[in-house]
Amino acid sequence: MKEMISISKLDFRYGGQSRLLSNLDLKIDAGKVHGLFGINGEGKSTLLKLISGAIFPLRGEISVLGFVPKDRKPKMLQDVFFLTEEFPETSISIKLFTKIYAPFYPKFSIGRFQGYLNEFALDNNTPDISKLSYGQKKKFWIAFGLATNSKIIMLDEPTNGLDIPSKGQFRRMIDSVKSKECCIIISSHQVLDLENIIDNIIIMDNHDVLFNASIRSILKKIYFKEGNDGEVDEVLIYKEDTREGLFKICENKTEKESKLNIELLFNAAISQKVIFKNLFAN
Repeated sequence: MKEMISISKLDFRYGGQSRLLSNLDLKIDAGKVHGLFGINGEGKSTLLKLISGAIFPLRGEISVLGFVPKDRKPKMLQDVFFLTEEFPETSISIKLFTKIYAPFYPKFSIGRFQGYLNEFALDNNTPDISKLSYGQKKKFWIAFGLATNSKIIMLDEPTNGLDIPSKGQFRRMIDSVKSKECCIIISSHQVLDLENIIDNIIIMDNHDVLFNASIRSILKKIYFKEGNDGEVDEVLIYKEDTREGLFKICENKTEKESKLNIELLFNAAISQKVIFKNLFAN
């Protein structure tokens, strides 16, 4: 896989506040949809801003497509799209916005953009973007971002504000832009919205990257099951008693097949840090 983003020994803080990111290392490849997870305040949005070059690190190195983001080289910026959770307000028409901003992205596809708008039931003739509802604005920005055909697309909480049908449309759109040359990073607390579209999981904890592994490697090393306390498990790593039943994660020593449960994986990784670090060290 082609490496798109490389981060080494990254430190960051806002003003006089305590350090938000500490000694963070991370490598992100092309050809995958990466899910970025962590509790509030871990620095997920800040990490994406640093990758985009919107803010600069206190210490450490960041390489994005071979560029240093803080230099904000046009060659890099034309291939990086970042949709923040709180997107910028604009009071112009969709057509004028596209006329002004699409040229910043040489691979922008008007045809794809129109197709995404149609799927989201948005009118290309909308005279004032600011008059749209929050959910409609989110759909517009998602449509525009995916139509840029950027090599790196970062989406921060993209499904917030979307209704159930729109979330399904969003997942189909993500599938439509996946390619060997594209890297998509989605930061979200809505794990169920992403469970079937992501290829790699990144978990942040204690202001650092705790876990970074592909779905394939996860299911090769551990398996998920529903059971009871009376069962004898091979190597039990984590269990969680819920209203739906008792769910377990076990070390996969016999190549068992199971379905990924991102929420259970996240809870297990946070509570069993040492085990997960050792298990996925290579």
